[in-house]
Amino acid sequence: MDNLKNIQPVADFNWDEFEKGQSICPVSIEEQAKAYEGTLSNVKENEVAIGTVTKIGKREVLVNVGFKSEGSISASEFRYNPDLKVGDEVEVFVESQEDKKGQLILSHRKARAARSWDRINEALEKDEVIKGYVKCRTKGGMIVDVFGIEAFLPGSQIDVRPIRDYDAYVDKTMEFKIVKINHEFRNVVVSHKILIEAELEAQKAEIIGKLEKGQVLEGVVKNITSYGVFIDLGGVDGLVHITDLSWGRVGHPSEVVELDQKLNVVILEFDENKKRIALGLKQLMPHPWDALDPNLKVGDKIKGKVVVMADYGAFVEVAPGVEGLVHVSEMSWTQHLRTAQDFLHVGDEIETVILTLDREDRKMSLGLKQLKEDPWAGIEERFPVGSRHKGRVRNFTNFGVFVEIEEGVDGLVHISDLSWTKKIKHPGEFTEVGAEMEIQVLEIDKENRRLSLGHKQCEENPWDVFETIFKTGSVHEGTIIELLEKGAVVALPYGVEGFATPKHLVKQDGTQAAQGEQLEFKVIEFNKDSKRIIVSHSRVFEDAQKAESRAAERAERGEAKRKESNTASAVASNNASSEKATLGDLDALAALKEKLS
Repeated sequence: MDNLKNIQPVADFNWDEFEKGQSICPVSIEEQAKAYEGTLSNVKENEVAIGTVTKIGKREVLVNVGFKSEGSISASEFRYNPDLKVGDEVEVFVESQEDKKGQLILSHRKARAARSWDRINEALEKDEVIKGYVKCRTKGGMIVDVFGIEAFLPGSQIDVRPIRDYDAYVDKTMEFKIVKINHEFRNVVVSHKILIEAELEAQKAEIIGKLEKGQVLEGVVKNITSYGVFIDLGGVDGLVHITDLSWGRVGHPSEVVELDQKLNVVILEFDENKKRIALGLKQLMPHPWDALDPNLKVGDKIKGKVVVMADYGAFVEVAPGVEGLVHVSEMSWTQHLRTAQDFLHVGDEIETVILTLDREDRKMSLGLKQLKEDPWAGIEERFPVGSRHKGRVRNFTNFGVFVEIEEGVDGLVHISDLSWTKKIKHPGEFTEVGAEMEIQVLEIDKENRRLSLGHKQCEENPWDVFETIFKTGSVHEGTIIELLEKGAVVALPYGVEGFATPKHLVKQDGTQAAQGEQLEFKVIEFNKDSKRIIVSHSRVFEDAQKAESRAAERAERGEAKRKESNTASAVASNNASSEKATLGDLDALAALKEKLS
Protein backbone atom coordinates (compact mmCIF):
# COMPACT_ATOMS: atom_id res chain seq x y z
CA MET A 1 0.00 0.00 0.00
CA ASP A 2 2.97 2.32 0.52
CA ASN A 3 3.67 2.21 -3.23
CA LEU A 4 0.33 3.89 -3.93
CA LYS A 5 1.67 7.09 -2.39
CA ASN A 6 3.87 7.53 -5.46
CA ILE A 7 0.82 7.73 -7.71
CA GLN A 8 -0.92 11.12 -7.76
CA PRO A 9 -4.08 12.12 -9.66
CA VAL A 10 -3.64 14.25 -12.78
CA ALA A 11 -5.19 17.66 -12.33
CA ASP A 12 -5.47 18.62 -15.98
CA PHE A 13 -6.24 15.36 -17.71
CA ASN A 14 -6.06 15.68 -21.49
CA TRP A 15 -8.87 13.62 -22.90
CA ASP A 16 -7.94 14.44 -26.50
CA GLU A 17 -4.54 12.87 -26.12
CA PHE A 18 -6.09 9.90 -24.28
CA GLU A 19 -8.43 9.30 -27.20
CA LYS A 20 -5.51 9.46 -29.62
CA GLY A 21 -3.71 6.83 -27.60
CA GLN A 22 -0.98 9.15 -26.42
CA SER A 23 0.44 8.88 -22.94
CA ILE A 24 -1.29 11.25 -20.63
CA CYS A 25 0.28 10.10 -17.35
CA PRO A 26 3.65 11.16 -16.11
CA VAL A 27 4.09 7.66 -14.59
CA SER A 28 4.91 4.86 -17.03
CA ILE A 29 2.86 1.68 -17.38
CA GLU A 30 5.77 -0.36 -16.04
CA GLU A 31 5.84 1.80 -12.91
CA GLN A 32 2.09 1.40 -12.50
CA ALA A 33 2.26 -2.40 -12.86
CA LYS A 34 5.10 -2.52 -10.37
CA ALA A 35 3.13 -0.41 -7.95
CA TYR A 36 0.05 -2.71 -8.38
CA GLU A 37 2.05 -5.87 -7.83
CA GLY A 38 3.38 -4.38 -4.65
CA THR A 39 -0.13 -4.33 -3.25
CA LEU A 40 -0.46 -8.18 -3.64
CA SER A 41 0.70 -10.77 -1.12
CA ASN A 42 3.58 -13.02 -1.95
CA VAL A 43 1.60 -16.25 -2.76
CA LYS A 44 3.62 -19.26 -3.92
CA GLU A 45 2.39 -22.48 -5.44
CA ASN A 46 2.38 -25.73 -3.36
CA GLU A 47 2.46 -23.81 -0.09
CA VAL A 48 -0.07 -23.30 2.67
CA ALA A 49 -1.45 -19.80 3.18
CA ILE A 50 -4.06 -18.13 5.36
CA GLY A 51 -7.13 -16.75 3.61
CA THR A 52 -10.37 -15.02 4.52
CA VAL A 53 -13.79 -16.32 3.50
CA THR A 54 -15.51 -13.68 1.37
CA LYS A 55 -18.50 -15.63 0.07
CA ILE A 56 -20.22 -18.95 0.80
CA GLY A 57 -22.28 -20.53 -1.95
CA LYS A 58 -23.99 -23.87 -2.41
CA ARG A 59 -21.19 -25.24 -4.56
CA GLU A 60 -18.16 -23.12 -3.76
CA VAL A 61 -16.55 -20.94 -1.15
CA LEU A 62 -14.54 -17.85 -2.21
CA VAL A 63 -11.40 -17.14 -0.21
CA ASN A 64 -9.20 -14.02 -0.41
CA VAL A 65 -5.53 -14.71 0.17
CA GLY A 66 -4.39 -11.18 -0.87
CA PHE A 67 -3.77 -12.25 -4.45
CA LYS A 68 -4.99 -10.35 -7.53
CA SER A 69 -8.00 -12.66 -7.66
CA GLU A 70 -9.96 -14.67 -5.13
CA GLY A 71 -9.62 -18.41 -5.00
CA SER A 72 -12.52 -20.85 -5.29
CA ILE A 73 -12.81 -23.94 -3.09
CA SER A 74 -15.47 -26.66 -3.35
CA ALA A 75 -18.05 -26.30 -0.59
CA SER A 76 -17.78 -30.07 0.08
CA GLU A 77 -14.35 -29.48 1.63
CA PHE A 78 -16.02 -27.50 4.42
CA ARG A 79 -18.73 -30.06 5.25
CA TYR A 80 -16.91 -30.89 8.46
CA ASN A 81 -17.43 -27.27 9.61
CA PRO A 82 -21.13 -26.36 9.35
CA ASP A 83 -20.49 -23.18 11.37
CA LEU A 84 -18.28 -21.62 8.66
CA LYS A 85 -19.19 -17.98 7.92
CA VAL A 86 -17.93 -15.04 5.90
CA GLY A 87 -14.91 -13.40 7.50
CA ASP A 88 -13.51 -16.65 8.99
CA GLU A 89 -9.85 -17.30 8.38
CA VAL A 90 -9.03 -20.67 6.88
CA GLU A 91 -5.94 -22.50 5.76
CA VAL A 92 -5.59 -23.07 2.03
CA PHE A 93 -3.14 -24.90 -0.17
CA VAL A 94 -2.11 -23.01 -3.33
CA GLU A 95 -2.31 -25.53 -6.13
CA SER A 96 -1.93 -23.00 -8.98
CA GLN A 97 -1.71 -19.19 -9.14
CA GLU A 98 -3.57 -19.11 -12.41
CA ASP A 99 -5.41 -21.73 -14.44
CA LYS A 100 -6.51 -21.43 -18.05
CA LYS A 101 -9.22 -19.01 -17.03
CA GLY A 102 -6.84 -16.95 -14.93
CA GLN A 103 -8.42 -18.31 -11.72
CA LEU A 104 -6.44 -18.91 -8.52
CA ILE A 105 -6.74 -22.61 -7.60
CA LEU A 106 -6.88 -23.34 -3.86
CA SER A 107 -7.59 -26.43 -1.70
CA HIS A 108 -8.65 -26.40 1.90
CA ARG A 109 -8.53 -30.19 2.21
CA LYS A 110 -4.86 -30.38 1.18
CA ALA A 111 -3.99 -27.58 3.56
CA ARG A 112 -5.55 -29.46 6.42
CA ALA A 113 -3.86 -32.70 5.37
CA ALA A 114 -0.44 -31.02 5.22
CA ARG A 115 -0.53 -30.28 8.92
CA SER A 116 -3.02 -32.96 10.04
CA TRP A 117 -0.54 -35.52 11.42
CA ASP A 118 1.16 -32.87 13.52
CA ARG A 119 -2.19 -31.76 14.90
CA ILE A 120 -3.38 -35.30 15.51
CA ASN A 121 -0.22 -36.23 17.41
CA GLU A 122 -0.48 -33.04 19.38
CA ALA A 123 -4.16 -33.73 20.23
CA LEU A 124 -3.26 -37.24 21.43
CA GLU A 125 -0.40 -35.99 23.61
CA LYS A 126 -2.47 -33.20 25.16
CA ASP A 127 -5.64 -35.36 25.43
CA GLU A 128 -7.54 -32.65 23.59
CA VAL A 129 -11.19 -32.70 22.63
CA ILE A 130 -11.37 -32.19 18.88
CA LYS A 131 -14.15 -31.87 16.33
CA GLY A 132 -14.69 -34.30 13.49
CA TYR A 133 -17.17 -34.78 10.69
CA VAL A 134 -18.88 -38.17 10.33
CA LYS A 135 -18.62 -38.97 6.63
CA CYS A 136 -20.17 -42.41 6.26
CA ARG A 137 -20.73 -45.87 7.71
CA THR A 138 -18.25 -48.68 7.41
CA LYS A 139 -17.94 -52.23 8.70
CA GLY A 140 -17.88 -52.11 12.48
CA GLY A 141 -18.27 -48.34 12.84
CA MET A 142 -18.01 -44.96 11.12
CA ILE A 143 -15.50 -42.95 9.07
CA VAL A 144 -14.75 -39.52 10.59
CA ASP A 145 -12.95 -36.59 8.96
CA VAL A 146 -10.45 -35.25 11.48
CA PHE A 147 -8.07 -32.49 10.28
CA GLY A 148 -8.56 -33.78 6.75
CA ILE A 149 -7.62 -37.37 7.63
CA GLU A 150 -10.11 -40.22 7.65
CA ALA A 151 -10.22 -41.68 11.17
CA PHE A 152 -12.09 -44.79 12.34
CA LEU A 153 -14.83 -44.53 14.97
CA PRO A 154 -15.69 -48.06 16.26
CA GLY A 155 -19.36 -48.74 16.85
CA SER A 156 -18.64 -49.48 20.50
CA GLN A 157 -17.08 -46.03 20.90
CA ILE A 158 -19.99 -43.98 19.59
CA ASP A 159 -22.10 -43.98 22.74
CA VAL A 160 -22.43 -45.71 26.08
CA ARG A 161 -25.67 -47.23 24.82
CA PRO A 162 -25.78 -49.82 22.04
CA ILE A 163 -26.28 -48.10 18.68
CA ARG A 164 -29.17 -49.40 16.60
CA ASP A 165 -29.25 -46.68 13.89
CA TYR A 166 -25.77 -45.80 12.63
CA ASP A 167 -27.15 -43.69 9.80
CA ALA A 168 -28.45 -41.15 12.29
CA TYR A 169 -24.84 -40.01 12.90
CA VAL A 170 -23.84 -39.54 9.25
CA ASP A 171 -23.24 -35.90 8.17
CA LYS A 172 -22.93 -34.78 11.79
CA THR A 173 -20.07 -32.89 13.42
CA MET A 174 -19.23 -34.29 16.84
CA GLU A 175 -16.57 -34.01 19.48
CA PHE A 176 -14.01 -36.77 19.84
CA LYS A 177 -10.82 -37.79 21.51
CA ILE A 178 -8.00 -39.54 19.73
CA VAL A 179 -7.40 -42.88 21.45
CA LYS A 180 -4.92 -44.59 19.11
CA ILE A 181 -2.55 -43.78 16.24
CA ASN A 182 -0.80 -46.36 14.05
CA HIS A 183 2.03 -44.48 12.33
CA GLU A 184 3.07 -47.47 10.25
CA PHE A 185 -0.31 -47.83 8.56
CA ARG A 186 -1.31 -44.18 9.18
CA ASN A 187 -4.49 -45.22 11.00
CA VAL A 188 -6.30 -43.08 13.56
CA VAL A 189 -8.94 -44.32 16.01
CA VAL A 190 -11.23 -41.84 17.77
CA SER A 191 -13.90 -42.15 20.47
CA HIS A 192 -16.97 -40.17 21.37
CA LYS A 193 -18.01 -42.57 24.12
CA ILE A 194 -14.99 -41.61 26.24
CA LEU A 195 -16.35 -38.07 26.54
CA ILE A 196 -19.76 -39.34 27.68
CA GLU A 197 -18.25 -41.75 30.20
CA ALA A 198 -16.34 -38.97 31.85
CA GLU A 199 -19.57 -37.05 32.33
CA LEU A 200 -21.40 -40.13 33.58
CA GLU A 201 -18.84 -41.05 36.24
CA ALA A 202 -19.96 -38.20 38.42
CA GLN A 203 -23.61 -39.11 37.88
CA LYS A 204 -22.90 -42.78 38.70
CA ALA A 205 -21.24 -41.93 41.97
CA GLU A 206 -24.22 -39.85 42.98
CA ILE A 207 -26.80 -42.46 41.93
CA ILE A 208 -24.97 -45.47 43.39
CA GLY A 209 -24.61 -43.73 46.74
CA LYS A 210 -28.39 -43.48 47.03
CA LEU A 211 -29.28 -47.08 46.05
CA GLU A 212 -31.29 -49.14 48.54
CA LYS A 213 -33.05 -52.50 48.39
CA GLY A 214 -36.73 -52.13 47.65
CA GLN A 215 -36.23 -48.71 46.09
CA VAL A 216 -38.37 -48.07 43.00
CA LEU A 217 -36.63 -46.23 40.16
CA GLU A 218 -37.53 -45.21 36.64
CA GLY A 219 -35.31 -46.54 33.91
CA VAL A 220 -35.04 -46.99 30.17
CA VAL A 221 -34.65 -50.35 28.41
CA LYS A 222 -31.08 -50.26 27.11
CA ASN A 223 -30.57 -53.79 25.81
CA ILE A 224 -32.59 -57.01 25.53
CA THR A 225 -30.92 -60.43 25.75
CA SER A 226 -32.25 -63.97 25.91
CA TYR A 227 -31.70 -64.08 29.69
CA GLY A 228 -32.94 -60.64 30.70
CA VAL A 229 -33.20 -56.89 30.15
CA PHE A 230 -30.60 -54.20 30.91
CA ILE A 231 -32.10 -51.02 32.31
CA ASP A 232 -30.35 -47.62 32.25
CA LEU A 233 -31.05 -45.96 35.58
CA GLY A 234 -29.44 -42.68 34.52
CA GLY A 235 -25.80 -43.65 34.10
CA VAL A 236 -25.97 -46.94 36.03
CA ASP A 237 -27.14 -50.19 34.45
CA GLY A 238 -29.19 -52.84 36.19
CA LEU A 239 -30.43 -56.26 35.04
CA VAL A 240 -33.99 -57.54 35.18
CA HIS A 241 -33.61 -61.31 34.88
CA ILE A 242 -36.16 -63.04 32.66
CA THR A 243 -37.72 -64.72 35.71
CA ASP A 244 -38.35 -61.30 37.29
CA LEU A 245 -40.11 -59.80 34.29
CA SER A 246 -43.50 -61.40 34.83
CA TRP A 247 -45.29 -63.79 37.16
CA GLY A 248 -46.16 -65.88 34.12
CA ARG A 249 -43.90 -67.82 31.77
CA VAL A 250 -41.81 -65.68 29.43
CA GLY A 251 -40.29 -67.27 26.32
CA HIS A 252 -38.16 -64.21 25.49
CA PRO A 253 -37.88 -60.81 27.24
CA SER A 254 -38.92 -59.05 24.02
CA GLU A 255 -42.42 -60.44 24.67
CA VAL A 256 -42.70 -58.16 27.72
CA VAL A 257 -40.62 -55.03 27.01
CA GLU A 258 -39.15 -53.18 24.02
CA LEU A 259 -36.07 -51.05 23.46
CA ASP A 260 -36.09 -47.46 24.77
CA GLN A 261 -39.22 -48.19 26.80
CA LYS A 262 -39.52 -46.29 30.07
CA LEU A 263 -40.67 -48.32 33.06
CA ASN A 264 -40.48 -48.52 36.83
CA VAL A 265 -38.35 -51.22 38.44
CA VAL A 266 -37.53 -52.21 42.01
CA ILE A 267 -34.03 -52.89 43.33
CA LEU A 268 -33.79 -56.51 44.50
CA GLU A 269 -30.07 -56.96 45.20
CA PHE A 270 -26.66 -55.37 44.55
CA ASP A 271 -23.14 -56.40 45.46
CA GLU A 272 -20.85 -54.66 47.95
CA ASN A 273 -19.34 -52.43 45.29
CA LYS A 274 -22.81 -51.84 43.88
CA LYS A 275 -21.58 -52.64 40.39
CA ARG A 276 -24.12 -55.39 39.77
CA ILE A 277 -27.69 -54.36 40.37
CA ALA A 278 -30.52 -56.90 40.22
CA LEU A 279 -33.87 -55.35 39.35
CA GLY A 280 -37.41 -56.65 39.34
CA LEU A 281 -40.45 -55.76 37.28
CA LYS A 282 -43.02 -58.35 38.33
CA GLN A 283 -42.56 -57.41 41.99
CA LEU A 284 -44.44 -54.18 41.29
CA MET A 285 -47.49 -56.17 40.15
CA PRO A 286 -49.94 -58.12 42.36
CA HIS A 287 -49.25 -61.86 42.52
CA PRO A 288 -51.72 -63.78 40.33
CA TRP A 289 -52.19 -66.45 43.02
CA ASP A 290 -53.87 -63.79 45.16
CA ALA A 291 -56.51 -63.37 42.47
CA LEU A 292 -57.15 -67.12 42.07
CA ASP A 293 -60.76 -68.23 42.59
CA PRO A 294 -61.06 -68.90 46.34
CA ASN A 295 -63.73 -71.56 45.71
CA LEU A 296 -61.37 -73.87 43.79
CA LYS A 297 -60.71 -77.14 45.64
CA VAL A 298 -59.19 -80.57 45.17
CA GLY A 299 -61.26 -82.67 42.77
CA ASP A 300 -62.51 -79.74 40.70
CA LYS A 301 -62.05 -79.75 36.95
CA ILE A 302 -60.14 -76.82 35.49
CA LYS A 303 -59.06 -75.85 31.99
CA GLY A 304 -55.63 -74.54 31.04
CA LYS A 305 -52.94 -74.25 28.39
CA VAL A 306 -49.69 -76.23 28.26
CA VAL A 307 -46.83 -73.70 28.52
CA VAL A 308 -43.78 -75.85 29.30
CA MET A 309 -42.93 -79.47 28.61
CA ALA A 310 -40.44 -81.66 30.47
CA ASP A 311 -39.75 -85.39 30.43
CA TYR A 312 -41.36 -85.74 33.83
CA GLY A 313 -44.51 -83.74 33.12
CA ALA A 314 -46.23 -80.65 31.72
CA PHE A 315 -46.83 -77.23 33.27
CA VAL A 316 -50.34 -75.98 32.58
CA GLU A 317 -51.31 -72.32 33.01
CA VAL A 318 -54.82 -72.34 34.50
CA ALA A 319 -54.88 -68.54 35.03
CA PRO A 320 -52.47 -65.73 34.08
CA GLY A 321 -49.35 -66.45 36.15
CA VAL A 322 -50.85 -69.52 37.89
CA GLU A 323 -49.51 -72.91 36.80
CA GLY A 324 -50.02 -76.49 37.84
CA LEU A 325 -47.94 -79.58 37.09
CA VAL A 326 -49.40 -82.63 35.39
CA HIS A 327 -46.89 -85.36 36.22
CA VAL A 328 -46.37 -87.96 33.51
CA SER A 329 -47.74 -90.63 35.86
CA GLU A 330 -51.03 -88.70 36.00
CA MET A 331 -51.45 -88.47 32.23
CA SER A 332 -52.51 -92.04 31.52
CA TRP A 333 -53.51 -95.17 33.37
CA THR A 334 -50.87 -97.11 31.46
CA GLN A 335 -47.93 -98.36 33.46
CA HIS A 336 -45.40 -98.11 30.64
CA LEU A 337 -42.38 -95.88 31.03
CA ARG A 338 -43.17 -93.00 28.68
CA THR A 339 -42.32 -89.29 28.45
CA ALA A 340 -44.79 -86.44 28.75
CA GLN A 341 -44.21 -85.54 25.10
CA ASP A 342 -46.05 -88.74 24.15
CA PHE A 343 -49.27 -87.23 25.55
CA LEU A 344 -49.07 -83.41 25.38
CA HIS A 345 -47.40 -80.55 23.50
CA VAL A 346 -46.82 -76.86 24.21
CA GLY A 347 -49.91 -74.87 23.26
CA ASP A 348 -52.41 -77.69 23.90
CA GLU A 349 -55.55 -76.52 25.66
CA ILE A 350 -56.71 -79.26 28.02
CA GLU A 351 -59.05 -79.97 30.90
CA THR A 352 -57.56 -81.41 34.09
CA VAL A 353 -58.52 -82.38 37.62
CA ILE A 354 -57.01 -80.64 40.66
CA LEU A 355 -55.15 -83.27 42.72
CA THR A 356 -53.42 -81.01 45.28
CA LEU A 357 -53.77 -77.28 45.97
CA ASP A 358 -51.41 -75.39 48.30
CA ARG A 359 -52.25 -71.68 48.27
CA GLU A 360 -49.62 -70.84 50.88
CA ASP A 361 -46.72 -72.33 48.89
CA ARG A 362 -48.50 -71.49 45.62
CA LYS A 363 -48.29 -75.02 44.24
CA MET A 364 -50.85 -77.07 42.36
CA SER A 365 -50.74 -80.59 40.92
CA LEU A 366 -53.15 -81.65 38.22
CA GLY A 367 -54.29 -84.94 36.71
CA LEU A 368 -55.35 -85.89 33.23
CA LYS A 369 -56.10 -89.61 33.55
CA GLN A 370 -58.68 -88.94 36.28
CA LEU A 371 -61.07 -87.75 33.57
CA LYS A 372 -61.31 -91.38 32.39
CA GLU A 373 -62.56 -94.45 34.29
CA ASP A 374 -59.88 -96.54 35.96
CA PRO A 375 -59.42 -99.56 33.66
CA TRP A 376 -58.46 -101.74 36.65
CA ALA A 377 -61.94 -101.38 38.08
CA GLY A 378 -63.75 -104.70 37.39
CA ILE A 379 -60.58 -106.29 36.00
CA GLU A 380 -61.61 -109.75 37.20
CA GLU A 381 -64.87 -109.64 35.27
CA ARG A 382 -63.35 -108.42 32.01
CA PHE A 383 -60.14 -110.49 32.12
CA PRO A 384 -60.73 -113.53 34.37
CA VAL A 385 -57.96 -116.04 35.02
CA GLY A 386 -57.80 -118.55 32.18
CA SER A 387 -59.37 -116.22 29.59
CA ARG A 388 -57.59 -115.68 26.31
CA HIS A 389 -57.12 -112.31 24.61
CA LYS A 390 -55.03 -110.52 22.02
CA GLY A 391 -52.63 -107.74 23.03
CA ARG A 392 -49.84 -105.64 21.65
CA VAL A 393 -46.19 -105.89 22.69
CA ARG A 394 -45.20 -102.61 24.40
CA ASN A 395 -41.60 -103.25 25.48
CA PHE A 396 -39.05 -105.88 26.52
CA THR A 397 -37.08 -106.71 29.60
CA ASN A 398 -34.44 -109.39 30.04
CA PHE A 399 -36.97 -111.59 31.80
CA GLY A 400 -40.08 -111.13 29.69
CA VAL A 401 -42.44 -109.13 27.48
CA PHE A 402 -44.97 -106.48 28.57
CA VAL A 403 -48.20 -106.86 26.60
CA GLU A 404 -51.01 -104.28 26.69
CA ILE A 405 -54.43 -105.87 26.31
CA GLU A 406 -56.24 -102.52 26.56
CA GLU A 407 -55.21 -98.95 27.38
CA GLY A 408 -53.97 -98.88 30.95
CA VAL A 409 -54.07 -102.65 31.38
CA ASP A 410 -50.94 -104.60 30.61
CA GLY A 411 -49.23 -107.65 31.98
CA LEU A 412 -45.98 -109.54 31.88
CA VAL A 413 -45.38 -112.66 29.81
CA HIS A 414 -42.39 -114.29 31.47
CA ILE A 415 -39.71 -115.51 29.08
CA SER A 416 -40.42 -119.10 30.18
CA ASP A 417 -44.07 -118.72 29.13
CA LEU A 418 -43.33 -117.68 25.54
CA SER A 419 -42.73 -121.11 23.98
CA TRP A 420 -43.12 -124.76 24.89
CA THR A 421 -40.13 -125.87 22.84
CA LYS A 422 -37.66 -123.02 22.24
CA LYS A 423 -35.14 -121.96 24.82
CA ILE A 424 -35.27 -118.15 24.50
CA LYS A 425 -32.42 -116.06 25.89
CA HIS A 426 -34.03 -112.67 25.18
CA PRO A 427 -37.62 -111.81 24.15
CA GLY A 428 -36.26 -109.97 21.11
CA GLU A 429 -35.52 -113.36 19.59
CA PHE A 430 -39.20 -114.28 19.74
CA THR A 431 -41.19 -111.11 18.98
CA GLU A 432 -40.85 -107.34 18.43
CA VAL A 433 -42.31 -104.13 19.89
CA GLY A 434 -45.70 -103.37 18.39
CA ALA A 435 -46.40 -106.96 17.35
CA GLU A 436 -49.73 -108.55 18.18
CA MET A 437 -49.60 -111.48 20.59
CA GLU A 438 -52.19 -113.95 21.81
CA ILE A 439 -52.12 -114.37 25.59
CA GLN A 440 -53.87 -116.17 28.42
CA VAL A 441 -54.42 -114.61 31.85
CA LEU A 442 -52.55 -116.69 34.42
CA GLU A 443 -52.78 -114.54 37.57
CA ILE A 444 -54.32 -111.18 38.66
CA ASP A 445 -52.85 -108.89 41.36
CA LYS A 446 -55.42 -106.07 41.43
CA GLU A 447 -53.93 -104.31 44.45
CA ASN A 448 -50.54 -103.87 42.79
CA ARG A 449 -52.03 -103.59 39.28
CA ARG A 450 -50.15 -106.59 37.92
CA LEU A 451 -51.18 -109.27 35.48
CA SER A 452 -49.29 -112.50 34.86
CA LEU A 453 -49.81 -113.60 31.28
CA GLY A 454 -48.77 -116.57 29.18
CA HIS A 455 -48.40 -117.06 25.46
CA LYS A 456 -47.51 -120.73 25.18
CA GLN A 457 -50.61 -121.64 27.21
CA CYS A 458 -52.70 -120.67 24.17
CA GLU A 459 -51.33 -123.76 22.42
CA GLU A 460 -51.52 -127.46 23.35
CA ASN A 461 -48.54 -128.73 25.30
CA PRO A 462 -46.55 -130.71 22.69
CA TRP A 463 -44.49 -132.44 25.36
CA ASP A 464 -47.33 -134.89 25.87
CA VAL A 465 -46.71 -136.01 22.29
CA PHE A 466 -42.94 -135.65 22.48
CA GLU A 467 -42.97 -138.15 25.37
CA THR A 468 -44.05 -140.88 22.94
CA ILE A 469 -41.63 -139.82 20.19
CA PHE A 470 -38.42 -139.13 22.08
CA LYS A 471 -38.38 -142.20 24.27
CA THR A 472 -35.19 -143.07 26.04
CA GLY A 473 -33.05 -145.07 23.65
CA SER A 474 -34.71 -143.77 20.48
CA VAL A 475 -32.38 -142.45 17.77
CA HIS A 476 -33.10 -139.26 15.76
CA GLU A 477 -31.37 -137.06 13.23
CA GLY A 478 -30.07 -133.84 14.82
CA THR A 479 -28.02 -130.76 13.96
CA ILE A 480 -25.60 -129.06 16.31
CA ILE A 481 -26.75 -125.40 16.35
CA GLU A 482 -24.69 -124.00 19.23
CA LEU A 483 -21.53 -125.01 21.05
CA LEU A 484 -21.26 -124.11 24.72
CA GLU A 485 -18.61 -124.62 27.37
CA LYS A 486 -20.59 -127.46 28.96
CA GLY A 487 -21.82 -129.04 25.75
CA ALA A 488 -23.87 -128.38 22.63
CA VAL A 489 -27.47 -127.53 21.74
CA VAL A 490 -28.89 -129.99 19.20
CA ALA A 491 -31.89 -129.22 17.00
CA LEU A 492 -34.13 -132.33 16.84
CA PRO A 493 -37.24 -132.96 14.72
CA TYR A 494 -40.50 -131.08 15.43
CA GLY A 495 -38.64 -127.97 16.62
CA VAL A 496 -37.36 -129.63 19.78
CA GLU A 497 -33.91 -128.94 21.17
CA GLY A 498 -31.74 -131.39 23.02
CA PHE A 499 -28.48 -131.08 24.88
CA ALA A 500 -25.33 -133.18 24.59
CA THR A 501 -22.31 -133.03 26.90
CA PRO A 502 -18.80 -132.97 25.35
CA LYS A 503 -18.17 -136.68 25.99
CA HIS A 504 -21.31 -137.49 24.01
CA LEU A 505 -20.10 -135.47 21.02
CA VAL A 506 -17.12 -137.71 20.23
CA LYS A 507 -17.47 -139.30 16.80
CA GLN A 508 -16.50 -142.86 15.89
CA ASP A 509 -13.13 -141.73 14.49
CA GLY A 510 -12.32 -140.06 17.83
CA THR A 511 -12.82 -136.46 16.66
CA GLN A 512 -15.18 -133.97 18.28
CA ALA A 513 -18.40 -133.04 16.50
CA ALA A 514 -18.48 -129.44 15.20
CA GLN A 515 -21.24 -126.82 14.99
CA GLY A 516 -23.49 -127.29 11.98
CA GLU A 517 -22.88 -131.04 11.66
CA GLN A 518 -25.88 -133.28 11.15
CA LEU A 519 -25.54 -136.58 13.02
CA GLU A 520 -27.58 -139.30 14.65
CA PHE A 521 -28.32 -138.81 18.33
CA LYS A 522 -29.71 -141.25 20.86
CA VAL A 523 -32.02 -140.03 23.63
CA ILE A 524 -30.46 -140.95 26.93
CA GLU A 525 -32.79 -138.92 29.15
CA PHE A 526 -36.29 -137.39 28.67
CA ASN A 527 -37.79 -135.16 31.40
CA LYS A 528 -41.27 -133.90 30.60
CA ASP A 529 -41.62 -131.67 33.64
CA SER A 530 -38.39 -129.75 33.08
CA LYS A 531 -38.77 -130.07 29.29
CA ARG A 532 -35.28 -131.47 28.98
CA ILE A 533 -33.90 -133.99 26.50
CA ILE A 534 -30.35 -135.27 26.90
CA VAL A 535 -28.92 -136.87 23.77
CA SER A 536 -25.68 -138.57 22.75
CA HIS A 537 -24.03 -139.18 19.43
CA SER A 538 -21.34 -141.40 20.89
CA ARG A 539 -23.94 -143.80 22.30
CA VAL A 540 -25.23 -144.52 18.78
CA PHE A 541 -22.07 -146.35 17.64
CA GLU A 542 -20.99 -147.40 21.14
CA ASP A 543 -24.26 -149.25 21.76
CA ALA A 544 -24.06 -150.80 18.28
CA GLN A 545 -20.57 -152.08 19.04
CA LYS A 546 -21.78 -153.43 22.37
CA ALA A 547 -24.69 -155.15 20.67
CA GLU A 548 -22.35 -156.80 18.14
CA SER A 549 -20.06 -157.86 20.94
CA ARG A 550 -22.95 -159.36 22.89
CA ALA A 551 -24.18 -161.19 19.76
CA ALA A 552 -20.70 -162.71 19.22
CA GLU A 553 -20.56 -163.79 22.84
CA ARG A 554 -23.99 -165.38 22.53
CA ALA A 555 -22.86 -167.23 19.38
CA GLU A 556 -19.74 -168.52 21.12
CA ARG A 557 -21.77 -169.65 24.09
CA GLY A 558 -24.22 -171.46 21.78
CA GLU A 559 -21.42 -173.32 19.97
CA ALA A 560 -19.91 -174.41 23.25
CA LYS A 561 -23.27 -175.63 24.48
CA ARG A 562 -23.80 -177.51 21.22
CA LYS A 563 -20.44 -179.28 21.52
CA GLU A 564 -21.12 -180.10 25.13
CA SER A 565 -24.50 -181.50 24.15
CA ASN A 566 -22.96 -183.79 21.49
CA THR A 567 -20.41 -185.16 23.95
CA ALA A 568 -23.08 -185.91 26.49
CA SER A 569 -25.16 -187.81 23.92
CA ALA A 570 -22.20 -190.02 22.97
CA VAL A 571 -21.49 -190.81 26.57
CA ALA A 572 -25.11 -191.61 27.19
CA SER A 573 -25.21 -193.99 24.21
CA ASN A 574 -22.16 -195.84 25.37
CA ASN A 575 -23.55 -196.04 28.86
CA ALA A 576 -26.78 -197.40 27.51
CA SER A 577 -24.95 -200.24 25.76
CA SER A 578 -23.14 -201.06 28.91
CA GLU A 579 -26.34 -201.09 30.89
CA LYS A 580 -28.04 -203.41 28.42
CA ALA A 581 -25.24 -205.97 28.71
CA THR A 582 -25.35 -205.87 32.40
CA LEU A 583 -29.06 -206.33 32.51
CA GLY A 584 -28.80 -209.32 30.22
CA ASP A 585 -26.37 -210.86 32.55
CA LEU A 586 -28.69 -210.12 35.35
CA ASP A 587 -31.55 -211.75 33.54
CA ALA A 588 -29.45 -214.88 32.93
CA LEU A 589 -28.49 -215.02 36.54
CA ALA A 590 -32.09 -214.57 37.54
CA ALA A 591 -33.16 -217.45 35.28
CA LEU A 592 -30.42 -219.62 36.63
CA LYS A 593 -31.44 -218.80 40.12
CA GLU A 594 -35.00 -219.62 39.36
CA LYS A 595 -34.00 -223.00 37.95
CA LEU A 596 -31.93 -223.78 40.94
CA SER A 597 -34.75 -223.04 43.25
